[in-house]
Amino acid sequence: MTDGEYHSEDDINSIPPKELKERIDRDEDVFILDIRAENDFEEWHISDENVEIVNHPYFTLLDGIPEELLTKLPEEQKLTVLCAKGGSSELVAENLQQEDYDVDHLERGMKGWARIYEYTELTVQSDVTIAQYHRPSSGCLAYLIVSDSEAAVIDPLHAFTAQYAQDVRNLGAELVYALDTHIHADHISGIRSLADQTGATAVMPAAATERGVDYDQPYETVRNGDSLTVGEVEIDVIHTPGHTSGMTAYKVENVLFTGDGLFTESVARPDLEDPAAATDAAATLYESLTEEILTLPDDTIIAPAHVSDSASQCEDGTYTAILGELTETMDVLSMDKEPFVEFIVSSMPPRPANYEAIIATNLGEESPDDEEAFELELGPNNCAASESPLTN
Repeated sequence: MTDGEYHSEDDINSIPPKELKERIDRDEDVFILDIRAENDFEEWHISDENVEIVNHPYFTLLDGIPEELLTKLPEEQKLTVLCAKGGSSELVAENLQQEDYDVDHLERGMKGWARIYEYTELTVQSDVTIAQYHRPSSGCLAYLIVSDSEAAVIDPLHAFTAQYAQDVRNLGAELVYALDTHIHADHISGIRSLADQTGATAVMPAAATERGVDYDQPYETVRNGDSLTVGEVEIDVIHTPGHTSGMTAYKVENVLFTGDGLFTESVARPDLEDPAAATDAAATLYESLTEEILTLPDDTIIAPAHVSDSASQCEDGTYTAILGELTETMDVLSMDKEPFVEFIVSSMPPRPANYEAIIATNLGEESPDDEEAFELELGPNNCAASESPLTN
C-alpha cells in the first residue's frame, strides 16, 4: 500500500507516521495497540496525554485475537496497530477488522515513526533565522542557523543529511559549517556526511577530539573563546564539560545551544564517556553550569540537543526555555555542589541503546552503512540525568 491509499472494503489502511503524529498534535484521542515484545515496548513507545496505548506481543496473537485483549480495545473508536516494521501489524489489523473494529496500522512501524523529523523556527529578535529540528521518536534536537546567505547546522543527525541540505537550499543559503557539541552517544553524527555532500566545514570541539577522533576526511576544531562567522552573526564557543570531557555550547546572539549540558527539564548525565569517573564528571558539570551557563543573562534562550516526552512546547512551537525561568523552576540548578553531585549520580536512567557502538562510530572507529546506522539509534536518547523532569 502507498501513503493514505485505500483499496477494497476488506483491505487495511496503512496510516503514514506523519499522519498519526498530526492526529496526536491536533489533540485527537488516539488508541494504539503496540504488538512488539514487552521489553521493546517498555524501552520505547509512542506516548502523549491524548494517546491510550496497550501492549500485547505479536507471538500471543498467532492463533487469533484473545478475548482478554478484545475487552481492552475500544468498540467505537479507531485504533491503530503498530509493530517494529509494519508487516505483523497489518496481519493483526486484518484480524481485528474481521471482529468489526475500526482499525488501521502504522506504515513501516516504529522504524517509520523514527523517520519523522520536524522543522520549527525560533522567535528571535534579530535578522538571523534559527530553526529547531525535532525527532519525536527519540527527542533529538538539531539546529539550523542562517544569516546573509550563509548557514550552519549544530548537532545534525546522519539520517537526515539530505533534509538539512535541502532546507539550506530552500532558504537561499550555502552551508558553511556543520558543528557537533560533543561526541554523541545516542545518534550517529551528520557532520561528516554534510561536509561530503555540501562542501561545508565539519567542526568538532578540540577537547572532544582528544578522545581519539579518527576521521578519514578533514575537519576543524574550536576551543573555548573561539568564534565562527556565519553571515552577519558570530557563533561563540563555550567549553562546558561534564556530560563529556569535550562538551561544548555554542552561542548565537541570545540563544545558547547547550548540547547535552542543560536541558529544558533536566541536566546532563555524566557517565557515558567513562562510567568509573561519573562522580568527578558530575562535579565538573556543576562547575560548567554555575560558572559558564547560569552566569549568562536571564533572557538567554536555552536550546538543548534533547527533549523528553513530557516537555512542553513554547509559544513558537519549539522545545526551548528561558534561562531565568529555568533557574526558578529547576531545583537542581540551585543546589550546592555536594548535594548536586550526589543527586546526579544516584538518579541516572538506563544508558542509551547501543551507545558504545554509536560512540565508536562518532569517533571514526566503526563505519556502519546507512541502514545499520539508523538501526543503531532507534529508541530513546536517555542522555539526561533523570527519567523524570526536574522542573516543578
